[in-house]
Amino acid sequence: MPATARPAANSNSAPAATPMMAQYWALKEKAGDCLLFYRMGDFFELFFEDAKAAASTLDIALTSRGEHGGAPVPMCGVPVHSAESYLARLIKAGHRVAIAEQIETPAEAKARGGSKALVARDIIRFVTAGTLTEEALLEGRSANRLAALARVGSEGEVAIAAADISTGRFEVVAVRPEQVDAELARLAPSELLVSEQAEEVPEWVARQVVRRPQSDFSSAAAEKRLESFFGVQTLDGFGQFSRGELAAMGALAAYLDHVATGQPIFLQPPLRVSASGRMAIDAATRESLELVRTMAGARDGSLLGTIDRTVTAAGARLLADDLASPLTDKAAILDRLDLVDALARDALWRGNLRAALRALPDAGRALGRLVAGRGGPRDLAQLRDALGGARLLRERLARRPDLPPLLARLLPGLDGHGALVDELTRALIETPPVDAAQGGYVAEGYDHALDALRETARDGRKAIAALEAQYRDRTGIASLKIRHNGVLGYHVEVPAKHADALMAPESGFTHRQTLAGVVRFNSADLHETASRVTQAGVHAIAAEAAHLEALTDAAVARREAIAASCDVLARIDVAAALADHAMSHNWCRPDLADEPCLDVAGGRHPVVEAALAKSGERFVPNDVSLSEADRLWLVTGPNMGGKSTFLRQNALIVVLAQAGGFVPAASARLGLVDRLFSRVGASDNLARGRSTFMVEMVETAAILAQATPNSFVILDEVGRGTSTYDGLALAWSVVEAVHEVNRCRCLFATHYHELTRLAETLNALSLHHVRAREWQGDLVLLHEVAEGPADRSYGLAVARLAGVSAAVVKRAEAVLAKLEAGREKTGGLAAGLDDLPLFAATLAEAPAAATDALREALAAIDPDALAPREALDALYRLKQIVAGEV
Repeated sequence: MPATARPAANSNSAPAATPMMAQYWALKEKAGDCLLFYRMGDFFELFFEDAKAAASTLDIALTSRGEHGGAPVPMCGVPVHSAESYLARLIKAGHRVAIAEQIETPAEAKARGGSKALVARDIIRFVTAGTLTEEALLEGRSANRLAALARVGSEGEVAIAAADISTGRFEVVAVRPEQVDAELARLAPSELLVSEQAEEVPEWVARQVVRRPQSDFSSAAAEKRLESFFGVQTLDGFGQFSRGELAAMGALAAYLDHVATGQPIFLQPPLRVSASGRMAIDAATRESLELVRTMAGARDGSLLGTIDRTVTAAGARLLADDLASPLTDKAAILDRLDLVDALARDALWRGNLRAALRALPDAGRALGRLVAGRGGPRDLAQLRDALGGARLLRERLARRPDLPPLLARLLPGLDGHGALVDELTRALIETPPVDAAQGGYVAEGYDHALDALRETARDGRKAIAALEAQYRDRTGIASLKIRHNGVLGYHVEVPAKHADALMAPESGFTHRQTLAGVVRFNSADLHETASRVTQAGVHAIAAEAAHLEALTDAAVARREAIAASCDVLARIDVAAALADHAMSHNWCRPDLADEPCLDVAGGRHPVVEAALAKSGERFVPNDVSLSEADRLWLVTGPNMGGKSTFLRQNALIVVLAQAGGFVPAASARLGLVDRLFSRVGASDNLARGRSTFMVEMVETAAILAQATPNSFVILDEVGRGTSTYDGLALAWSVVEAVHEVNRCRCLFATHYHELTRLAETLNALSLHHVRAREWQGDLVLLHEVAEGPADRSYGLAVARLAGVSAAVVKRAEAVLAKLEAGREKTGGLAAGLDDLPLFAATLAEAPAAATDALREALAAIDPDALAPREALDALYRLKQIVAGEV
């Protein structure tokens, strides 16, 4: 987003620049390309181009305020008390916002510079997509990450640091350049930091892409910056980091320091993640499989939205991370499966566990707000309830025999918070208010001095009530009331018709204010009593604020241990949720093999099955068996027959298994998959100038370049976006390449029946089809996968099902008969391919490229060494080469 341009005539030194405008432009320069929320009383005001952008995004009125440089100043504003909702909409629309607050009161400004002194303002915070902590601005069940991308020197690796400051999680990973897109797709950051010198970044990688000074990405400066950030003398205790990883982490820390403007930020010590420990899934595959979001960007309808039965927000965030980054470490996967298995076999234990977890608040994000200085008594109460519940859960679980190994290792992480929980339990009322300004959140009995102040205030209020009754009796005015406001404090108020009696000098009342219909007075005894009440109230609120600060400090001091406990609770929630879903949907525990294979009996697509269940329909399960001897299935059959669903369901089964969950099948056995690729369906990418076919070829090229023998690939209709002959040729070549070069497990769906002839030459390829039958002129799709090729494509029958008119279908039948007759006569599209060498043989036998005489002649010319005549002769020679005369 470009920075707001400052009008040329509107410099601070210009005569027309008022003190307020001078202050505004100084703050705007500091805000850079962020929208500036300029606090004026009870509103945040925006001016000039910021106002136009905000008014358009928020759909609020754009007005003007005076003139600046001879032109009206565009302006809009939002109330301070409801600013969060407006901020949420601006951030979602891709804006960043700088908050400029008044840093002194009008009285302080007057004392500093006289009656006309401008109240001092400064930017207290930058609000950006990746640095949110407020509950109202965050999606509770989704992580919110800020990431930084760094490439250092010629090391050949790229590092990505990512942090969710709402929970403190901080990780860094180093990858090869070709893996960057896949890693960014896994992290799905809300905001991405890149160097101002970096190349262009695709728009899809983050909601906001922010360019930062190259100096922020200095690996040398990063180490000192991180040591200062974490208050350590060396980073060795956190691990050994490469220069690229240091640069990425340092850039992220520098940006956090910038946006927080000196306020603390919650980051746990960095966790070094190995890319090899997680299944590589590129962005196109994630979108195709709809792992955590649908192609439309919605959570509902994705794999995550379908299977998520977590009962805590932290559990939901962790489940999303698990599905986004399946493991490749067999031992770690088995640990997760053992825990899910134990919970699946004991319904009573699982139910009690989930009930206990359901009662726990989101302590992780409450802690993040407290560390950032934006927390309050409600956040402390959430810590109290969550950590107290965790302690009880720990005690109950510790009494169970034969705990799964992972759970046994996790349980100690719930210990150690007893003193803090006890202190918070004694200090806070059960449900504290969100706003701490009015007090009332410290429990009775915690501070006897505070209790005495409250008692004084209560007694004073009782005395004021007694005074009101006394005044009514003495004056005979039944409608007399004692009221309070921020200007007059406590005062006596009577209807105007009774005011004369109190105006008399001997009445004991002093006139304060006359309004329409009422007159207000004061009295000596009311002033004395009110002073006691007010002073006691002020002292009580100050005492509570001091307690709030001390309790917050105590919680913040244990931030790393509290965050670790929150992680344990989230992991238990995920395991219990997966077990609960597995038992209610008849899922099975997968077996992990040491060799590349995929044997699934009765496999199902979880999302499609759930959608069919809502309409009372049954999903048709199917088997698959891929091994070294039969690793490539060529699947044919009609459109709508279920080929794409069959391909996707097996990819999802792999993801679920390696994420540590049960799978939708009667039984499943698989060898670990290092990379997962999906080329199923595509759409035009007009923004990048790519057609459907171009997108298809780019994705196919990535698969052929990166798939290994331990990968799993699903390919659907490769080649369909171009001419029949081109498409068949490409599909033929891709099948051969996957079989001969990549040698990975692959499901390949196609309408090119000519490809079935490859089964005669490719020994690890087998033919399969989705079954369909025609009955009395109607097509019946059975959605069953059977061995052998399909006998026909049933394209015309599908067209009839889609509502194509009978006349068009009849004409198509006539054309089809003609084409098929010609195919039988000529041998069809694949005529003559029987004698074609295999892909690998073609590569080996390919002749060396013909010598390019023109390129050689050009390469031999040294322009700086040529005289004018020699240059002319060289040009004539080049023309002769082009004409073929040389």
